[in-house]
Amino acid sequence: MCGISGLANCGDRETLVRMTNVQTHRGPDDSGLWERRFPDDGYIGLGSRRLAILDLSADGHMPMSNEDGTVWITYNGEIYNFADLRRELEAKGHCFRSHTDTEAIVHLYEEYGVDCLNRLNGMFALAICDLRGPLPKLFLARDHFGIKPLYYSERAGKLAFASEVKALLEVPGIEASMSLEALDQYLTFLWVPDPLTMFEGIRKLPAGHYALWQHGEFKIEPYWDLTFPPAEHRFERTEADVAREIRERFCASVEQQMVSDVPIGAFLSAGLDSSSIVTAMVAATAGKQPVRTYTITFPEKYRVGETALDDPGVPRRLARTLGCEHHEIVVEPDVVGLLPSLTWHMDEPTADPAIIAAYLVCREARKQATVLLSGVGGDELFAGYRKHVAHAWAEEYRRIPGFARAAAERALLGLPSLRGTRMKGSVRLAKKMARSAALSPQEGFIRNCTYLDARQKAALYALESQQLASGNSDADGRHLAAFDRVRHADFLNQMLYLDTKIFMPTLNLTYNDKMSMASSVEVRVPFLDRELAEFVAWNVRPEWKLKGKWRPVTKHIFREAMRSMLPDEVMRQPKAGFAAPVDYWLAHDLRPMVDDLLSESQVKRRGLFRPQVVRRYIDEHRRGAEDWSMQIWQLLTLEIWMQLFLDGGAKSFAERQIGAPQATIA
Repeated sequence: MCGISGLANCGDRETLVRMTNVQTHRGPDDSGLWERRFPDDGYIGLGSRRLAILDLSADGHMPMSNEDGTVWITYNGEIYNFADLRRELEAKGHCFRSHTDTEAIVHLYEEYGVDCLNRLNGMFALAICDLRGPLPKLFLARDHFGIKPLYYSERAGKLAFASEVKALLEVPGIEASMSLEALDQYLTFLWVPDPLTMFEGIRKLPAGHYALWQHGEFKIEPYWDLTFPPAEHRFERTEADVAREIRERFCASVEQQMVSDVPIGAFLSAGLDSSSIVTAMVAATAGKQPVRTYTITFPEKYRVGETALDDPGVPRRLARTLGCEHHEIVVEPDVVGLLPSLTWHMDEPTADPAIIAAYLVCREARKQATVLLSGVGGDELFAGYRKHVAHAWAEEYRRIPGFARAAAERALLGLPSLRGTRMKGSVRLAKKMARSAALSPQEGFIRNCTYLDARQKAALYALESQQLASGNSDADGRHLAAFDRVRHADFLNQMLYLDTKIFMPTLNLTYNDKMSMASSVEVRVPFLDRELAEFVAWNVRPEWKLKGKWRPVTKHIFREAMRSMLPDEVMRQPKAGFAAPVDYWLAHDLRPMVDDLLSESQVKRRGLFRPQVVRRYIDEHRRGAEDWSMQIWQLLTLEIWMQLFLDGGAKSFAERQIGAPQATIA
């Protein structure tokens, strides 16, 4: 696991040093640079910060080359099948100097070029400089699901790339300015979907894509996509047979991802996915050593009315049954102090308070473990979100006569938020469904993922910013384009495709990467084994993923697959994850911060939003008239981000990192 950076025809050695060292948290164990000036005055430089996981010796130093120094790589990630690839490549005559997965990629690229990507089983963001032709070539790639991030800025034949945006901001000529198109996306979804970022001129390489840069020309191409069968596809295998193979493939993925030369552990909530991972880890170790597990929980006062804050007793009892070395982390964080630091680590405003819990559990786990396994991806493969349930409800709801639906919608929209009770999440979802009842399934799904719709954004924007944003607004465009790519599939699979291609890489995988790397921890995701995902897509009937109508069971087939390995208590648990008590924080710890950063004078100074609308959200939320918790969190996070990246507040964070020991030249 590492932080990578690179330049082509821009910057210099000092720039590369700053780019590399500002990402010290991603790789505290080692750092390195490689650069080359060419006769035509062209320049290419690669940088690396290393978190040593495999082959902890100096042989793992990066950037790394092949035997004759004609192919150089900087790389972030883990390749789980590297040992098999190494044996194959050695049989073809390739010579290895280390026992790293990095070197396997170098020789695989030598042998197969860009086709090497679909031989890789793992997570990666990489850059390879190929000097073998008449002109040097840069090859960038991001893994199939987008587990690891890769940002770039390309203009006028010049290219800069890195694992984090903050490294790109060290490049002369790349300034931090806000993209209005991205702002509109952020207000819609709470985060900015790939390939946009909140920074004008900085983009993300999409998941499953590679890029080639040569002689100032830059081209991006897809190399993989998750596909689904047509809606009328006939599934031949029985449910029991498919469930058995899912269990075997899943357990094999977990065991493969346990390969490490440093201590390894796992997140453990009360949920199905993390419990399944830990159970599979215990089976893989065969009792030779206890598996380390980590649960984060908040004191009881935080958990009132929060359905997503786990009961710590469930993972505690499971860990005891399995003989795990269990660590229960009870926190009362200084959320006011944490938010600026975590926003800096995130690079972009991301209005999901779960990032705080993710950071805290990684920070504590780092005391015993460097690698953690996470359950991210289980909901996207097997249909585990409330929005999937909402679609099943909507299909039944549309069968109700129109006059009855109209009365029900009026009643639902008139409900109080029921904040402070376990019903608040259900009320929020019911109101979204009421607003989307008359829409097509595709539009209804997007609406259920939306936090501010076009009408609400128009009311929120100040006049000038509304005019500017209206010309850049296509909030639903990428979602609709994704729906079009899988229009042949069953609608449940269409939803899962959007979650896999848009929601998961942009939100869940991004904050898991950034918050774990902030603590120098590597997070692995066994559900996102490519072959497992492809098997599920083509062999599991939609009704085996989400079973039933009025009371549908999420992830039914995976539950059946793991039933023999998990206790009934876990199987009965409602969906749970490492969430955060946003309501409590807004009412207590963050109340003064909200009143300060979202005050009338501050909102007016920014000129983006109408102060009276922002104040209305705050007042209605505090009275309990509406649940605007996520929207207030969204506006608060945005203001903190603007103070850091647009007003210059991030410089102090960056300088502390840049002052780290300098990288060595290869």
